[in-house]
Amino acid sequence: MKNTMKEVVVVKPHQVEVREVPVPVPGDDEVLIQMKAAGVCGSDHHIYHGANPCSTYPRIPGHENAGIVVKTGKNVADIADIKEGDHVIVDLIHTCQECYQCRIGRKNVCEKVMVRGSGMDGGWREYFTAPAKEVYRIADSVTWEDAALVEPYAIGAHCTARGRVVPEDTVLILGMGTIGAIILQTCKAKGCKTVICCDISDSSLERARGYGADYVINTKKENLAEAVQRITEGHGVTIAFDSACFPGSLTMVMQPGIICNAGRVVPLGFCTKPEEITQAMINQRELDIIGTRMSCYKFEPTISGMENKKFDTKGIATTFINFSEIDKVFHYMDNPEPAVKKMVIMF
Repeated sequence: MKNTMKEVVVVKPHQVEVREVPVPVPGDDEVLIQMKAAGVCGSDHHIYHGANPCSTYPRIPGHENAGIVVKTGKNVADIADIKEGDHVIVDLIHTCQECYQCRIGRKNVCEKVMVRGSGMDGGWREYFTAPAKEVYRIADSVTWEDAALVEPYAIGAHCTARGRVVPEDTVLILGMGTIGAIILQTCKAKGCKTVICCDISDSSLERARGYGADYVINTKKENLAEAVQRITEGHGVTIAFDSACFPGSLTMVMQPGIICNAGRVVPLGFCTKPEEITQAMINQRELDIIGTRMSCYKFEPTISGMENKKFDTKGIATTFINFSEIDKVFHYMDNPEPAVKKMVIMF
């Protein structure tokens, strides 16, 4: 194993450095992981552009991390069933395990939660250490390209659980990027007969059809509320996921004619700009507005699903970039291309 490694640091918005540093030594309760694949999330774009309200600088991005354990601390055998040579996924959150939120099973919103790649350094480096209790084994049969997708699929599992999705639901998903496509797959796996997908990109909507969308709406070409009323025969949808997350997107899905009375709205973004939402918009229909953040206790079931090939991962990641060419990742962040829907860094 090398004595030094390369790491990618966002020093401040739009300023990136690749540094040569010593390979870290794992603590007694930690493992040293050699990175093999790291997904590039929308929040990584926001960190680079200075638009992530949860991030601090300087920061090593990366919370969709998969790699091989190459060294273990002396206490690891007593803490977790993890050994050298294991393929692992790294949880993105580090929690206190003591606060009210942790005690009630909501560790993803722990009082002192630290998120890898945002509030603490992430995986865009050749090696890094993590507490053994925060890594999960994944079968060697899962490709590294797919292993890097475990975290976004865990988000799909978490937000649909938060939204209490059931087969009887009529679902609307606004925004058919990576997370929107994964929510679509998750809702169909839960038995939902009607899933309506919305975007302004015909190619994204065509991809949604391939993943099982029952209806697609290009909101540049059609009025969203009118289209929903037509599809649902005037009833509206029972649950709407806002995975577009642009200023005004939450107001957009809450406009009359989209969500039915007693419906649920699940926003997934961190947009900080105020929206035109009133109490009447919520209470006249007695809507549930359900917050969701990252995932909570969804890694292990998601890994099992990945191992058993329950997900259609083809086309979720569109662009694979070698770590040695990391500048291409930031090029695409500065110069978005429709065909580059999700990047994965390969080590």
